[in-house]
Order: sequence, then structure tokens, then C-alpha cells
Amino acid sequence: MKLTLWTYEGPPHVGAMRVATAMKDLHFVLHAPQGDTYADLLFTMIERLPKRPPVTYSTFQARDLGKDTATLFKNAVQEAYTRFKPSAILVGASCTAELIQDDPGGLGQALNLPVPVIPVELPAYQKKENWGAAETFYQLVRFFNPRDERPEKSKDITCNILGPSSLGFRNADDVKEITGLLKELGVGVNVVAPLEASVDDLKKLRLANFNVLLYPEVGNMAADYLMKNFDQPQTKNLPYGVAGTKEFLLEVCRLAGLSESILKKDFFSVNSNRSEWYSRSVDSNYLTKKRVFVFGDATHVYSAAKVARDEFGFDVVGLGTYSREFAREIRDLGKEFGLEAIISDDYIAVEKTIVELQPELILGTQMERHIAKKHKIPSAVISAPMHVQDFPCRYSPQMGFEGSNVLFDTWIHPLVMGLEEHLLTMFRDDVEFNENAVPSHLASESQNTVSVSKINLTNSEVVWEQDAEKELKKIPFFVRGKARRNTEKFAVEHGFTRVSLDTLYDAKAHYAR
Repeated sequence: MKLTLWTYEGPPHVGAMRVATAMKDLHFVLHAPQGDTYADLLFTMIERLPKRPPVTYSTFQARDLGKDTATLFKNAVQEAYTRFKPSAILVGASCTAELIQDDPGGLGQALNLPVPVIPVELPAYQKKENWGAAETFYQLVRFFNPRDERPEKSKDITCNILGPSSLGFRNADDVKEITGLLKELGVGVNVVAPLEASVDDLKKLRLANFNVLLYPEVGNMAADYLMKNFDQPQTKNLPYGVAGTKEFLLEVCRLAGLSESILKKDFFSVNSNRSEWYSRSVDSNYLTKKRVFVFGDATHVYSAAKVARDEFGFDVVGLGTYSREFAREIRDLGKEFGLEAIISDDYIAVEKTIVELQPELILGTQMERHIAKKHKIPSAVISAPMHVQDFPCRYSPQMGFEGSNVLFDTWIHPLVMGLEEHLLTMFRDDVEFNENAVPSHLASESQNTVSVSKINLTNSEVVWEQDAEKELKKIPFFVRGKARRNTEKFAVEHGFTRVSLDTLYDAKAHYAR
């Protein structure tokens, strides 16, 4: 563990809370000190849930450490059952309580409550939030689906949707979109879990024919258990982007034993998406080959990088993830793109990579949005962790055909606004425009993207002359930074300490070869 200003993932007990909060009649009793109750705010403030998460804390204080903290925990479990009457209780310890070694599992089960008490081991000093969510969901699935019980599967073709949870990036909207597409194929949804699932729903997971694995970070371990013990295959393709959604639907047809002919032209015309038309339109020609950096959880990075390259015509210059459990898959993806993927949960290292690559668009988490604002780069959030503005009131999926439309709007609008800002810059000398106005879509705290007149490059100071600085402002702002850097590099390599108008033109000719 380390002290940091920002973290991509919380401790594993936050992951367990995400699963418990997503479900209907499950309660989580957490052995934790008073300060750990902050986690409630993640759900009530950021996700804007109308009620508190179903979590009870033992809330021991410093003065309790010399006493019987085990009794405090047992009382908390008993009180939680008496008050909330859940169908099952999860018990675990936070990172601080882990050091006390009170054994929450044993203490909870010793109470002999009339509902199952399921312990989860959450090693806070080795693992993080997504692993905690995956482990919790796996333990629940395993507990309520013992491998020695093999009931007959439903005669109807059904599947489970695994992985969506509370605090997931647009998870509820994705489930709605994918459920609709499955229904049109004639495939019923047996259970969605953990999101909105009850304990009885978990018991029915084994009845489905196959599993749709939407979010491997949370659902992968449970899906593997169901495949191994109940012969339920799982989808490998993610319905992200137009091509990804079509591949996903073809895979569903194969797993469901349906003829692929069902996906004829009529199906796709009914489920049309405007992003395909936009991508072939004249406007999109101005947006191709934009340099893009992609960072976030493994699911969204893996999918977004391919959509950015194959469907938007972007040039992916860097990618990475904080999900160390999926480091191998993202490194392989990096090799496919001819890149070395960054696997890190250090936002400072991510920012350093962004500065070195100088992308024209950043697709990332809430932290990458802050980094983008700092360096005046257009951005869009594609992955958790995110803030309250990424839980919109409107229907806004990321997956399926409608998700493709949302992706197009979310990714392209920052760049289109960039073109608009360039027109404003061109006419900045007109009386109705203010040259010092902050670009509206960047929300920059500074006055201008080219306000710096000096730069220290490789220990050499380069000064811009006034006429060269004025000419530089005529270059579209979304490539102005690159033009400035190339010109300064050219000046340093040729021993110039000042950038004149001639130097600017010479550098332009040099890099245009």
C-alpha cells in the first residue's frame, strides 16, 4: 500500500460492496473501523442511488482495540439480520480490520442465523477492488450452485448475463440494450447477475444454456465455475462497436444453436445505427488518423482500442490498463497495435506517458479527463472510475448498436468542437470575438493554449519572436501544439535560440518532406 492523491481502484472490500449493493436481498456486514464508512458516498453521491448500500459496519474505534472487537462484530451481524431480514449475509473485513484477525467468517457462522452466512476473504494488501468484486460474486455463485447438484436445463433457449454491478460504467444501460438484442434473436435471459439479482436468482444460474460475459473483471471467475461444473459455455466477443456487436450476435447464434441466417439484412436494418453512416460521411474525413491514447479497465480498453482503429479511423498511439489481472491480454493487444502497453495504477506514470505521446484525443477514466484538461487535450470517459456526470439520467449504453451511436457522439464531439474553436480563432481579430476567451469544450483554467513564449528544451532556451508567435496562432489549435514542438525541436537541432518567422517556415518545410 502507498499514500496517493488518486487511486484507480479501492481496496477489495469496496468491490464486495459493489456486488452486495447491486443485488436485491443480500446484506454485507463489514468488520471495519469508524473511518471506513466513507465508502457509502461512492454509491449515494457518485452513483446517485436513492438509498444507502446494504452494508452494516462493526465500526470499532481505537479504544475498542484493547477489548473484545469480536463481540462487536457478532453484535453487528445479529443486528443486521434482525433489522433488514436479508435472504443471505456476506461477512468480511476491511483493510484495517484485517490486521486484527478476528475471523469474520467463523464469527458470523457461529451465530447460527436462519439464513446463509457467506464469508469472503479480502486480502487488502495484495488485491484491489475489481478482484474483490469478482471474488465475492464467485463465492456467491459457488455457494448457491453446488457442483453436485445438476438440475435439468430449461427447454427454452436462455442465457445468463454475468458481470454488471453497481458502480460499473453504464452497466444498467448496457444490460437493457443487450437484453433487447437477445430477445429479438429469440434468446431469453434467465438471470442477470449480480445487478438486480436476488438470492433465488443466483440459485437459477445453472439452468441456462450459456453465459453472456459482459464484464470479465467481475464475472470471469463465476463464468469459469459455471462452465466447468454445469457445462455452460460463455461468450468471448464483447458487443462494443458495430463490428463487435455483429460478432457477438453471431457467437450467440452458435452457442444457442440458431441458424446464422437469422442475422440477415432485415435484422440489422431494424437495429440500425447512425454511426455507420456518419463514419462514411464527408465530415468524418477530417477526423481520421487522429492520435488517440486509450486507458482504463481491461474490458473497455480492449474494445475501445479496436473500435477507435477499425471503425473511427483513429491512430491508436498508446494504450494501457490498471487491471493487473488482465495484464497479459492488454499486453497482447498492445503487440497487435505495435505498441508497448502500459500496465500501471500510478496516474503520474500514465500522465508521463500521455505527455510523451502527445495524443490529440484521450479515451480514459475520470483521472485521464483531469490530465487532458491540464494539458489542453480533448477527452472522453470510457471506463470506471468515473464521477457523477458519467451516471446520466438519460439512456446512454456503451454496448450494442445504440451504444455505437453513443460512442460516436462521445468521442467525436470533442474533436468537432475543436474545428469550431479553430474558426473562432481565425476570426479572433474581429470585435465580436475575444482572443483570450477560454476554449469552451476544454474548460481550461489558462487563457490560451499558446501563452508560453519561452520553453526549455534539452537545456536550451528557445524564445519565440512576436511575428512568429502571431503566425503560429493561425494554425488550428488542435495541431498547434505539435507544430510548436516540431519548430522548437528544429530550432534546437540547428543551434537557434530564437524562433523567427523564417525558422517557423523552415521547420514546416522540413517536417513536410
